[in-house]
Amino acid sequence: MTNETRTQGANKPALIVGVLLLIVAALVGYDASQQTITSTYGVGPTAMPYVVASGLVILGLAHFFVAFREGLPEPEEADRNALLWIAGGLAFLIACIGLGGGFSIAIAVVFACTARGMGRQALLVDAAIGLVLGLAIFLVFAKLLTLILPSGPLERLFL
Repeated sequence: MTNETRTQGANKPALIVGVLLLIVAALVGYDASQQTITSTYGVGPTAMPYVVASGLVILGLAHFFVAFREGLPEPEEADRNALLWIAGGLAFLIACIGLGGGFSIAIAVVFACTARGMGRQALLVDAAIGLVLGLAIFLVFAKLLTLILPSGPLERLFL
């Protein structure tokens, strides 16, 4: 980290992130307003998207505030290799769940890729840890909460 500080103008990356957060908040809020699911008791399923949208608005406004503050340190250059590992893991997660591979395998890969992105070199060990955690999370949701996460061949062995 450097000791150089910004002394003039707004921080453009902070402004861009603030705008993106507000756009996502608007999309989440709009989506929540279009839900027709109702609850016969207390808070219904539409409450949480509004909570998320409110949090995104707060974060977006905070980014605007930070963008115009003087004396903030300049951010370090992003580690592109780490970003690629993490983005690749997330892309695999989306593809795996979308193609029926199941929650546990998807979580195992995203866990291992994130650990590699953070600098850990034991990819197979991390995949095994991720698989155990993913399966444990799946079983907690399926057996205790009676909520079924996306199932694949591994999860069907336990259902």
